[in-house]
Amino acid sequence: MKVIASSIRKGNILEREDGQLYVVLSAESFFPGKGTPTTQIDMRRISDGVKTTDRYKTTEQVERAFVEDQDYTYLYSDDDGFTFMNQENFEQVAVSKDVIGDQAQWLQENMVCILSIFNGVAVAIQLPPRVTLEITETEPAMKGQTASSSYKPAKLSNGARVMVPPHIQTGTRVVVQTEDGTYVERAKD
Repeated sequence: MKVIASSIRKGNILEREDGQLYVVLSAESFFPGKGTPTTQIDMRRISDGVKTTDRYKTTEQVERAFVEDQDYTYLYSDDDGFTFMNQENFEQVAVSKDVIGDQAQWLQENMVCILSIFNGVAVAIQLPPRVTLEITETEPAMKGQTASSSYKPAKLSNGARVMVPPHIQTGTRVVVQTEDGTYVERAKD
């Protein structure tokens, strides 16, 4: 389906003239005082991960691929990839490691994710914006250390590393953003 370039957002799937599918990493519109407004789109080819940047006039037509976004529950991972289950018909879908990428560290059993399906194949994933994990390893707080902007490294139960405030101890459950892996707050459970 054709849409104007200025309506493209991060996460959209585009189909270019070469017939390949690209996932949009960022889209930014520029409106100079003189000249034609343009939209710059940074994208990654789904088939092999090659990144590319295109610039369009904001009113130029771009082919947006028809992908179906559905809720899937994460079940498990193995050598072949990651297995998800459709919540409506209980059908299982295998998703390759290339599609998940470095977001794999945030996947938890029974987590509900949104998979973008194109011609029966998962081409992109959206994780929940935040996850709750336990701190397994961190340095003890030092006396006299101020809380303002001084963070210390900590290891989470999934193996990921995150910077946390000094009052956070080993065994504390914390909320972390899945997009960039930053500490949000102490979990309220």
